[in-house]
Amino acid sequence: MTLPTGRSDVAADTVRGGPRRRRVRGQVRGVPLPLLVPALIGLAFLVVPLIALLVRAPWRSLPELLTSAEVWQALRLSLICATAATAVSLVVGVPLAWLLARVEFPGRGIVRALVTLPLVLPPVVGGVALLMALGRNGIVGKTLDSWFGVTLPFTTAGVVVAEAFVAMPFLVISVEGTLRAADPRYEEAAATLGASRFTAFRRVTLPLIAPGIAAGAVLAWARALGEFGATITFAGNFPGRTQTMPLAVYLALQSDPEAAIALSLVLLAVSVAVLAGLRDRWMTAR
Repeated sequence: MTLPTGRSDVAADTVRGGPRRRRVRGQVRGVPLPLLVPALIGLAFLVVPLIALLVRAPWRSLPELLTSAEVWQALRLSLICATAATAVSLVVGVPLAWLLARVEFPGRGIVRALVTLPLVLPPVVGGVALLMALGRNGIVGKTLDSWFGVTLPFTTAGVVVAEAFVAMPFLVISVEGTLRAADPRYEEAAATLGASRFTAFRRVTLPLIAPGIAAGAVLAWARALGEFGATITFAGNFPGRTQTMPLAVYLALQSDPEAAIALSLVLLAVSVAVLAGLRDRWMTAR
């Protein structure tokens, strides 16, 4: 029996186990040269500096450099401050993301723009803004100092504040996107069963968006770990108190380039670990 035109292809595809990918008429088999050359240049621009860092690394003296007291001091402070900044971002950032995703209110677009502003704001400018707000003569810091005796600039707490300021937008954007993709009908169903809005958020919404929260927290932690400009402007560079790994790299580069390379390798390894942790979210073709 002869199948009508068009159905024979469908039958053949069914026998082979599924539809075949057909070439679009006029599609070029090879990669166009005007696209290939700039793409390779862009790839080299991003990859060659990292390769150079690995090539020029003092591998023989690396264990000695990484086990020095100064390096471990800076690394320990960086891990503590980045983790604390991520915790602060989670406590206030997740509710902020929920507000932007679930609540309609006047000026929501402006609020979202202000939340994402630290992503494009130069970190040094962010540090100056924090000084103007939370410094001893700042609009908020003056009250904190006179009423409670709390001084944030040039302290370890100041490092946490600076890192949270630049890292929180990564968490908010990730969680807000996850909330917008989540089906709100589950929350509505919980409300019809008598659950309050907060209970629905805690028992229904949070489990649904847990992967987005985890991804945002990892991004925020990595951004906080690598923060430099706002930290040195707002908290300074005092060993053992405010000197994090990026600040230690900057200081070592002026006197001991090999130590700076060794510290940079540590931060590079952390960045690779973050990408490996997010591979299912960004590095897998869906």
